[in-house]
This record gives sequence, structure tokens and C-alpha cells, in this order.
Amino acid sequence: MTLNIGWIGCGRHATWMLLPQIGRAGMRIAALCDRDETALSATAGHYGVTQAYTDWREMLEQPGLDAICMAVGPGVHHAATLAALEKGLPVFMEKPPAATHADALELQKASERTGVPVYVGFMKRYSTGNKIAQNILRGADFGRVLGITCSYMTAPTYFAGEVDYSGFYLHHCVHYMDLMPWLAGSPIAEMTVRRNAPAPGRILFHMGFTCENGVIGNVVMGTVQSRGTPMEQITVMGDHNRVEVDNVINVAWHRDPPFKAEDPEAVLDGACDSLVWQPNFTAAANEDHKGYAALMADVAKGLAGQPTDAPVIADGVAAMANLERMIAGIEQDQRGLFNAIQ
Repeated sequence: MTLNIGWIGCGRHATWMLLPQIGRAGMRIAALCDRDETALSATAGHYGVTQAYTDWREMLEQPGLDAICMAVGPGVHHAATLAALEKGLPVFMEKPPAATHADALELQKASERTGVPVYVGFMKRYSTGNKIAQNILRGADFGRVLGITCSYMTAPTYFAGEVDYSGFYLHHCVHYMDLMPWLAGSPIAEMTVRRNAPAPGRILFHMGFTCENGVIGNVVMGTVQSRGTPMEQITVMGDHNRVEVDNVINVAWHRDPPFKAEDPEAVLDGACDSLVWQPNFTAAANEDHKGYAALMADVAKGLAGQPTDAPVIADGVAAMANLERMIAGIEQDQRGLFNAIQ
């Protein structure tokens, strides 16, 4: 059965990354909404949508909708989701689910009260390399996860107008506030943050954490690298096991091989030598290694009332709680640095 969805948001991210996956996931855009009439008209024409709105409240009144999906901003995510839940319409929203942890928690409570699900777009879980890594970590051969180190960088493109780190935190950093506990298999219990900010809009910080299950880790994030370079590296350590994910598409699994230099009959042993995977970009296949196609396929299952592994609003609440703790740590370190200089 095709799901008739109402979609809010016709910006660059929605039109380039999410809307192309709708048809592949078995959904149909029955109504479309954006305040920008030019973007709305162009997107409606591209997808053959005849019901177009500039006010999402009016769109929610359209009969025949099975679900509401949106990729706008945290304010609309919060308000439109509350309204959709009251109408019994399940929701998918891009991250972040709201501007604050408190607002995200309000959405979770509304979802629980109405019994209507809300799904959140943490597509990093679905990036090919991260998905392979997770399957290895949860398999019988890896053993217990001990530690995680990673970096997730970007350039200062969030600050075209004025330096306001909230966009960077909400739209960039929040991904790893979800991904790290997901890889560790446990919520974050403790957190410390150190920062270095050489100029307005340029910030680098290291976040150390310990999870409830004992996994320790460190995340490096910031706006001091070019977006033209690889942005992500993840290493997960176990006992004589190590999984590395580079730029979400290169995966290496290092185990416990013997030394080979003095063995004249040395070969590569699939049972213990390192395994490496890279995608074949020359294949004539429409593969999405960033993870949006797989995310929306899982979301479609949930919106249709089927079992799914898609991230839910509770995951968004946990990520926002981690994010606000991280921001508090950055601000505390800034005050401590200022006091030390004084």
C-alpha cells in the first residue's frame, strides 16, 4: 500500500537528500508545503504534486493524509509535530527534533500520550560504513566494545550572517550525540569538554565521555576544516579487535593476525587477518552510502504501522540531552579559559 504523506519543507536538503527517496520507500507526496512559493512551485512541479500550501496548518487539514514528514527547522519540527499527533498522524522529521531538550521531551510525551509514533532522521546510523561497523560490533566475533574515538568536522559555513554556534550544534553535532551511544550500545553517563576557538566562527573541541556500560570515548568536532576534505573518522576498540570507518564509506576490521615476515608459507587468513571493504562507485547501481535511502525505507515501515528500526523521538530526546550537556561543557571551558587568562 502506498502511503499518502504531507511533506513540509522544500529547501536544498529536503529536495536533494530526502524527497528523492520517497518513491523508493513506497510513499507518495500527496501534499506539499513551504513558505517560499518559488521553491514550493518548483518542487511541486518536479514531483507532480497538485496540493501545495504555504502554511503547514492548512496542509494538516487536507483529508486523506496517512502521515506527515518534514525537513524544516527545529521550531516548525516541534510545533507541526504536536499538531500532527493531535490529528493521529504519525510523523517523520529531520534532526533536530526541536531547539531544546525540553521541547523534544514534550514531543516524546505527546507521542506516548496519543500512541502515535514519531521518527527522527539520524541517518548516520544508516551510512554504509557505520552500518557495517554496527553489525560487526553486535556480532559474536568482536566481543565487548571498550572504547571509541572519532572526529566529525566541518567548515564555518553555518555563520554566513553572524557567529551563532546554535546551528552548528543543532544540525551538525547532534548527529554524533546519537551515533556514539548507538555504537557503544549504551547511554552516555559522564562527559567532559575542552575547546579551542582561534577566531569567531572557528571552534574546535574534544568531548570525552564514559557510557553506562563502561565504554570510554572521545569525539573531536569543530568548524576548522574544509568541507572539501574527508570529514569523518571512527575507530571502535575491543580486545584484539578494532573497527575503523573512514569517511562513512571505507571500513577496516583489524583482529589478531600472526606475524608473517618469518613465515615462508604466510598467506592471508580470512579468520584473523584484517578485512577491508570499499564501495564500487563504477557499478551501475543507485546506491546511497550516506544513508538517506535506507533511513526512509525504515521510516516508511514505521509510518505504515510495521516493525522498524528507525530512530524514534526517544532517541532524539537522548541526543538533545547529550547535546545540551556538551554545550554546557563548552561554555564552562570558555569561562575557565577566560578566568585563567585574567
